[in-house]
Amino acid sequence: MKKIKHENELLKEAIRVGTRYFEARGAGKFEGNDHIDMKTRAIYLLLTKDKVIQPLATKDENVKNMRHKLAIWISKNLPSDHQLLQ
Repeated sequence: MKKIKHENELLKEAIRVGTRYFEARGAGKFEGNDHIDMKTRAIYLLLTKDKVIQPLATKDENVKNMRHKLAIWISKNLPSDHQLLQ
């Protein structure tokens, strides 16, 4: 797994966008004190269920890889001139 530039900031943006998707989809609502790992897992599972992203191999399914996958997902969905992609 290759580290991508601005991965932590991309993950924060993925969580922000993913939370809106999660709630708009009617999958539930996150509370302010929910742990980021729980949000990451829930958003990842919903995106794979909806076939928005390709799931990880079962042996690679852990929070670290899910975070990376969400960062990649959001980087592909941001405008090409977005500051996090520079």
